Amino acid sequence: MDFRQLRYFVAVAEELSFSAAARRLHVSQPPLSLQVKALETELGAVLLDRDKRNVALTTAGALFLEQARRALGNLDRAAEVVRLASQGEAGEIRIAFTASVPMAEAFPRVVQTFRSSHPAARADLIHMSTGQQLQALADKSIDVGFLRPSLLFCPPPNIQTLDLWTDRLVVVLPAWHALADTQSPLPMAALADEPFILFPRGLGCGLFEHVMVLASRAGFAPRLMQEAREGATIVGLVAAGMGISVLPDTYARTGIPGVVYRSLDTPDATSRLLLAYRRDDAAPLLQRFVDVVRPNAGTAV
Repeated sequence: MDFRQLRYFVAVAEELSFSAAARRLHVSQPPLSLQVKALETELGAVLLDRDKRNVALTTAGALFLEQARRALGNLDRAAEVVRLASQGEAGEIRIAFTASVPMAEAFPRVVQTFRSSHPAARADLIHMSTGQQLQALADKSIDVGFLRPSLLFCPPPNIQTLDLWTDRLVVVLPAWHALADTQSPLPMAALADEPFILFPRGLGCGLFEHVMVLASRAGFAPRLMQEAREGATIVGLVAAGMGISVLPDTYARTGIPGVVYRSLDTPDATSRLLLAYRRDDAAPLLQRFVDVVRPNAGTAV
């Protein structure tokens, strides 16, 4: 049994005429009749009562017609999915992002644009640190990642990156802190005596190292009070008076009460965001996603 036989049978069953079915299918009548007969032989059942003038469905034929239509419908849908996937219109794409990325206005805009322009595609969003993303790209458990590179980041040879935008680093202070009323940018040296709450060094985003470098240039080594893996947790600990922090300015959008954000007067107090994906990944859907992201580079806020 093959799909051609199913199509032939459905045409005859709907037309109740071998000649009309042959015209509809643009085939000659003898091969059509032979294929329907072969189908009946394989099934071991008579599907059509026929004489020289009339064709009618048997009880078995009526039941089989319903199943044949369903099978052909599934085949057509499967063929359409394959066609869309080959054109980058369907399939699944796994997108990783660091914690602060959704706070940038460009990220939800990119995701919304991609989903609306590719309704047949599925976008799975996965929260990962920079280090986790690089490993996941290597073992092919994600397709693309939004990550914050370390200061000396050099992508592996098989990883392609796209510069997206740069965030300013800001000081996060308890609202009652003596420096909270200062409206002008703060010198890094003003933080020398403060307890710091930072991301762990091992996350791979480079913020820990960047703060250490900025502090070293200002002539001090930060006093590390607490580490936390989530930016919102760091902001919450600052609000609780556990210390201060230096974070990308996107965290100002968290809306956590009890903290203020103040600029640093250091020009290189910045944090980059990159898009990363495998160079050898030729999946059409990935290329479509990159095409959606590219015009948004540099438009985070």
